[in-house]
Amino acid sequence: MDAALALAVLVAMIVGSFADPHGPHGPTFGTRTPDVLSLALMVLGAVALIFRRSRPMAVLAATGVVSLIELVTGEPRAPVPMCAVIALYTVASRTDRPTTWRVGLLTMTGLTGAAMLAGPLPWYAQENIGIFAWTGMAAAAGDAVRSRRAFVDAIRERAERAERTREEEARRRVAEERLRIARDLHDVVAHHIALVNVQAGVAAHVMDKRPDQAKEALAHVREASRSALNELRATVGLLRQSGDPEAPTEPAPGLAVLDELVDTFRNAGLPVEVARSDDGRLPAAVDLAAYRVIQEALTNVRKHAGAGAKAEVSVVRVGSCVEVTVLDNGTGGDAGRPEDGGGHGLMGMRERATALGGSCSAGPRYGGGFRVQAILPVEARAGEER
Repeated sequence: MDAALALAVLVAMIVGSFADPHGPHGPTFGTRTPDVLSLALMVLGAVALIFRRSRPMAVLAATGVVSLIELVTGEPRAPVPMCAVIALYTVASRTDRPTTWRVGLLTMTGLTGAAMLAGPLPWYAQENIGIFAWTGMAAAAGDAVRSRRAFVDAIRERAERAERTREEEARRRVAEERLRIARDLHDVVAHHIALVNVQAGVAAHVMDKRPDQAKEALAHVREASRSALNELRATVGLLRQSGDPEAPTEPAPGLAVLDELVDTFRNAGLPVEVARSDDGRLPAAVDLAAYRVIQEALTNVRKHAGAGAKAEVSVVRVGSCVEVTVLDNGTGGDAGRPEDGGGHGLMGMRERATALGGSCSAGPRYGGGFRVQAILPVEARAGEER
């Protein structure tokens, strides 16, 4: 970018050196020709501009020297001070204001004084006044750009700091709320569970000899457990939002109602084939996770597989794990199809499987369609059971 700017400045200086502002009928072009020294000074000034952002002070000094040489020796003068104007703007935009004032005044005074005191033109010529004006505008424009950048950076930093402070405050409040809830739950549970433990021990001790006293102790156990449940319900109820639905009263779904789930998709127009091996009941968490994986996978097939798609569901017990696989032959577009690693549904399936110590993978099949497979451990691993 700096090289392109230097080339543009060089072309502008060369073209301007062929123009004569004092023609008989106003400025004329092609009536004068710059000498070899002026061309060399223009090239040197343009080359120096290539390094204007890496070494702005050195570039300003170099362009100022070549401009002074041109103002003293040029006849006719070429617009070499253009490169010094660009360099002064760069210095003003990349330094502080006091430096801009000192360097700007020095450059303006030096170039304007050389232009007025040397050369064939009178000191009040418009070209001399123009050098003063151009250097002053360059310093002012550079300072304005620097101030604007500093203002924008300050606003950005203030916004980022406010965002960090807001996040830290939110995390602190969450931590305090968790600690308060933990204290409440501890206070609620510890007292009543201790009371239940004591009364249950009394009932077991006097069950055979004094059944009336055992019955009274069991009544205390029932009352303590009821109080604990009520207080737990009240404490946990504080965590609910006003619009949250009530807790479900029916049992959690599982593979026992898989046929009903499949029938809902068949009624919606999706042919589904099911293959499963019933090797005994699964643990409740594994049973629910397998059901949710099949439900989410068939929902994706219905939404993304396209017309005429079919699905196959298999639930197979393999050693100490259960393998759940959902295949389809859909031809839906890739744009609407969840890919491996994306989508909240696939993320939820992976989180369920990972929470049980298993795994879940999803991706396109060779030859078309999609495949979802979850491997869920049925038995606890060694060490976890202990």
